[in-house]
Amino acid sequence: MSGLALLDYASVLVFALTGALVASRAQLDLVGFAFIACLTAVGGGTVRDLLLDRHPVFWVDQPAYILIACAAAILVFFTAHLMESRYNWLIWLDSFALSIAAAAGTGAALSLGQSGVIVVLMGVTTGCLGGLMRDVVCNEVPLVLKQGELYVSCAFAGALTAVFATRLGLEILPSLGLCALICWALRAGSLMFGWRLPVYKGRPPRT
Repeated sequence: MSGLALLDYASVLVFALTGALVASRAQLDLVGFAFIACLTAVGGGTVRDLLLDRHPVFWVDQPAYILIACAAAILVFFTAHLMESRYNWLIWLDSFALSIAAAAGTGAALSLGQSGVIVVLMGVTTGCLGGLMRDVVCNEVPLVLKQGELYVSCAFAGALTAVFATRLGLEILPSLGLCALICWALRAGSLMFGWRLPVYKGRPPRT
């Protein structure tokens, strides 16, 4: 199994766990858990593959991805009540999922020889869209749009790091390791220390 495939498997597993945790907060049944877990796990990668014209889409080619997501949903369904704070588990698992998925999307685009702009966009797309779909469907405030926290910018910085690393001659897999590390460090710093970008503040119109 290639390193890029392992990244996809890891991304699917961790994002599926976050989807199941959100399903537990919404008090869904087991089928609802599985649906949200699968949607979260493969949503970003599906959009990535469609945009990159990769056929078949990764989870259609390898249905094991769906089975992994369903297994994660079942696990959380029977263990979520043991967690002291499911939201804390959610945001930290999501930070790992974001980092792994951003690296997976970046690697997929790099392996196809895409330009730097497309590589960065695919890293952001793969990292962010699954979680966005999860939160919107479950009527949660999307983590990707939560004011005062870094999220999309973390995936952007990670993917951009990988692009520059490969341009400097580093192999793809170490470059993707840097992508995941930078992405997670920024996201963790935002959660722990309040790192953020300036936000727009409206001003009264001039008369």
